Amino acid sequence: MTTSALRTPAVAGRFYPGRAEELLGEVREFTSTGKSPIATGRITAIGCVAPHAGYIFSGGVAGAVYSRLEIPQRCVILCPNHTGKGRPLAIMANTTWQTPLGEVAADTDMGTRLLRRFPALQEDSAAHRAEHAIEVQLPFLQVLRPELKIVPIAIGTSDFDVLRGLGEALADVIADRLEEDRHEHEEDQDEKVLVIASSDMNHYESDEITRVKDHKAINRVLAMDARGLWQVVMDEDISMCGFGPTIVMLTAARILGATSAALVKYATSGDVSGDYESVVGYAGIIVE
Repeated sequence: MTTSALRTPAVAGRFYPGRAEELLGEVREFTSTGKSPIATGRITAIGCVAPHAGYIFSGGVAGAVYSRLEIPQRCVILCPNHTGKGRPLAIMANTTWQTPLGEVAADTDMGTRLLRRFPALQEDSAAHRAEHAIEVQLPFLQVLRPELKIVPIAIGTSDFDVLRGLGEALADVIADRLEEDRHEHEEDQDEKVLVIASSDMNHYESDEITRVKDHKAINRVLAMDARGLWQVVMDEDISMCGFGPTIVMLTAARILGATSAALVKYATSGDVSGDYESVVGYAGIIVE
């Protein structure tokens, strides 16, 4: 397996501030309890959906999600492949990721196990090199859990059976790892793995149309209906870029025992820009 030592930032200074102090300030602002609709205790969740646009547009929704979560040491981050480069299912199992806030190590053990468990997944840096959808999640996670390790996976397929298979494999690997942890570290038996689906919602239609389409998709996520989400995205032509990652997350979460999902916050880019003719939707959802 090839090892690339460092994945350097691709969108620092564009999607989010390139200076550490400014970035830290923005993340803290977005994740302050005053920004969250529910300011009570943090949730130990199994999965979530968080958007990945420029922070000016989607940072409030992402922050609302992360401010509600107890971020565990290990996170699996699933994202769409916007660039079209690389393998359709691409992981970087050994690579350290860099942001202006520092470095985030890969969970090499979990990544290697997943590669063995699901051979359609391949080690590939090309799919990740210029992809923003994982990178923009990292500063939120770094601020809330400095000793973070990640399993980064880019998804460039819409084949439901493949997505479901990856979700099942992911659940197996997570369950095995947590069981081992319970045996080795009795005091850490409540530690979880958070599965993050990085996704924006409908793209470049009017605010009115986007809200209708988005809530059809959101309702399937809230029902934890992976197949239903795939079907409604296809039938209604909903340009939710991360529906594949969300299907994988939902599949894994249900196997791992998730029983409910909640919409934390929804917005469109029109709420920021004032342009309601062509918007992108953003949903923040927690699955537990």
